Amino acid sequence: MAALPGGAVGEVLDGFASTVTVLAGVGVVLGVLGTVVPVLPGGLLVAASVLVWAIVTGGAAWWVLVGVVVVLAAGQLLEYLTAGVSLKRAGVPNRSLVIGGLAGVVGFFVVPVLGLVLGFLGGLYLAERHRQPDAATAWRSTRTGLRAAGVALLIELAAVLVSAVLWFTAVLWWLP
Repeated sequence: MAALPGGAVGEVLDGFASTVTVLAGVGVVLGVLGTVVPVLPGGLLVAASVLVWAIVTGGAAWWVLVGVVVVLAAGQLLEYLTAGVSLKRAGVPNRSLVIGGLAGVVGFFVVPVLGLVLGFLGGLYLAERHRQPDAATAWRSTRTGLRAAGVALLIELAAVLVSAVLWFTAVLWWLP
């Protein structure tokens, strides 16, 4: 950043802006990791980090924030539409997904990180087994739910990565 007018006050503000940029970078990296390892809300963390950075940096940084928010919102919409369509087409009800999600949360605390996937898979299968006439049909529904969750994760990861690249590019090349 260019030195701000005001001598020592300008230097302090420059240092603050640099510190915020570094912290925002850490937040963006944690957001990307949080998308892969479901402990942190990835997209939300990236958006919040870029928001704080834009507030402190000002100017063209607001356009970077707009770009990040548009990419993340488009990713969320695409994620919702893709997963919802495939699950509705397969006839998997929302109730089964909620049970799978709750079992995933419980599983996460029983077996950290891996328990989330195992809990979701087990909860979805048990909900579908209760609903379906046989185990094979319940397993097909479970596979569809797992596939939809995987596609949703990939879409969210892509949106978060594009947002991270947009922010890092702006910081390194476009903005002072």
